[in-house]
Amino acid sequence: MALIQPAHGYAIMARVETMSDDAVRLAPGTLYGALENLVKQKLITRVADADPRRKVYQITELGYQTLAQDAERMAHLVRVFERTQGGIEK
Repeated sequence: MALIQPAHGYAIMARVETMSDDAVRLAPGTLYGALENLVKQKLITRVADADPRRKVYQITELGYQTLAQDAERMAHLVRVFERTQGGIEK
């Protein structure tokens, strides 16, 4: 979700931290390894930037579809949990 808008590494780390209410802090090594894997899977892509030294990334259509499917899967799990809280079906 941090790449709905194009961003470079530092901005991605800051967005993740903000979006997670400071619960998740990515180390640069972790972030760039993850970005490389997401590029290989075609879930994100590098986009041009005015500063050629910066690597800027953005989610792809495939990445957005995958994100939406994962969000729906998690929402389903929450609904199942809420229905069965305490082991009692509501």
